[in-house]
Amino acid sequence: MRGTFRIAYVQGRPRFGHVEENLERGLALAATVEADLVVLPELWSTGYVFSSPSEVAALAEDARTGATARALAWAARRERRHYVAGFAETARGRYYNSAILVGPSGVKALYRKLHLFEREQEWFERGDLPLQVHRVGPARVGMLICYDWRYPETARVLALQGADVIAHPSNLVYPNAQDAMLTRALENRTYILTANRTGTETRPGGRVPFTGRSQVAAPDGRAFLRATKHAETAAAMDADLALARDKELSPLTSLFANRRPELYGGLVATRGLVHPPVRPARTPRRRP
Repeated sequence: MRGTFRIAYVQGRPRFGHVEENLERGLALAATVEADLVVLPELWSTGYVFSSPSEVAALAEDARTGATARALAWAARRERRHYVAGFAETARGRYYNSAILVGPSGVKALYRKLHLFEREQEWFERGDLPLQVHRVGPARVGMLICYDWRYPETARVLALQGADVIAHPSNLVYPNAQDAMLTRALENRTYILTANRTGTETRPGGRVPFTGRSQVAAPDGRAFLRATKHAETAAAMDADLALARDKELSPLTSLFANRRPELYGGLVATRGLVHPPVRPARTPRRRP
């Protein structure tokens, strides 16, 4: 088994609603690097700032037959590698902020964002698929999307399932999110590959500036690669899979074996909490 797995991010600035152009631009940037796995940002094919339910309905795609899936599958077959990219998904009359993992044989896995941010709650359903890890060549890969970074449980679940690499398509707006992902990588001893947006998107639905600074967070908590705030770029590095799989901090201290899950019931409790889980209010969806 190979000891390294080459991973890459694409950072760019899609134009809202220009699906074909955005996909072409993202794949052109990806073509400048050699990698086994390339991650593009959240909602890459559509842009981020939706303004109406009709826009969501018009731009959302089927996860296996839509424009994003077709473009990534074509590139993956031609280049003999895997891609992860964010897109707006439609399924059974519902809409999700999703990401797909695509390889030379086609769509391999689908992830729906679990934690919706701000006005995303108006346009999308909360993700309903479990966190899962998927085999990509010699590596084990999980997926998160953007605001999932605020919830350390998500990365921990993937790490416990054996993830070597967590693909993290993003449209980050908080300036400390990248640093938080260094902590997620350190506390789980995994690689976390954050592909972020750059620029500012201004539309009737709002004005959102993005922080760029796409990065690879290594298992030791360092940023081995990090883009600038504004660059449209792609970058790649070799991930040492043995490093990601070594959870022994010392001969006497094992990161995961020393856990006390029998005492962590509060993480999934629904009663007796200061802040019990509450489903946020939703704006009724109007059919276009």
